[in-house]
Amino acid sequence: MLPRDFPTGELTLHGRVLPASNATFVGEIDGVRVVYKPIAGERPLWDFPDGTLAAREVAAYAVSEALGWDIVPPTVLREGPHGEGMVQLWRDEVEDQAPVDIVGEGDTPEGFRHVFDGLDAHDQPVSLVHEDSAELRRMALFDVVVNNADRKGGHVLPMADGHRHGVDHGLTFHVENKLRTVLWGFVGEPVSDDEAEGLRRLASALDGKLGTTLAGLLASDELAVTARRLRRLLDRGVFPAPASSAYPVIPWPPF
Repeated sequence: MLPRDFPTGELTLHGRVLPASNATFVGEIDGVRVVYKPIAGERPLWDFPDGTLAAREVAAYAVSEALGWDIVPPTVLREGPHGEGMVQLWRDEVEDQAPVDIVGEGDTPEGFRHVFDGLDAHDQPVSLVHEDSAELRRMALFDVVVNNADRKGGHVLPMADGHRHGVDHGLTFHVENKLRTVLWGFVGEPVSDDEAEGLRRLASALDGKLGTTLAGLLASDELAVTARRLRRLLDRGVFPAPASSAYPVIPWPPF
């Protein structure tokens, strides 16, 4: 089923997004700007089955909708000039806002959370920080549920009204723990009542229509592990810490 008001006409391409790991195009459908990622343009990966990234992006949108948090812009699978692929409504981000940023070491701005310290390209000490906001708390919980292996700073889009969208969810729903994110600033904090309500709403949806939708997009073991991750998150009631120091927990590059 198409998201409400999603355009259905011919997809016309205007250009390609460079650099991008997989073929990514900007186009238009019925005058509405969209992003198009054809399955044929997906680069093979050693740890994700070939040709599955577009479906994972659509599954991430379905989870976002069930949570009711409007994290992922409307996303569908449909035909395009280069075959079937993921098509997502374009979102214009505000250029002078940075929900995730690099600052001088120890210079965490007011209203931000410190994530880690490191060195920049000139060997100067810096810190990675992100907003301390309800929008990013919800996005961090969403990433735990979908097991997002690629939450870069550039995948957090600031909207003019203060909302934040998350994009690029092809590396999600793996059966192994692969959470790689720049949003580690909430580790150990309790999940709020409002956040828990959204997670319970998602759990209920997984037992119904959402479960049926995801069964057509993901492997059965991926869907089962997603449900287990969600139950564990609800049972523990806190933002989880990185599971293992043996596996990278920050995507590279982080932006």
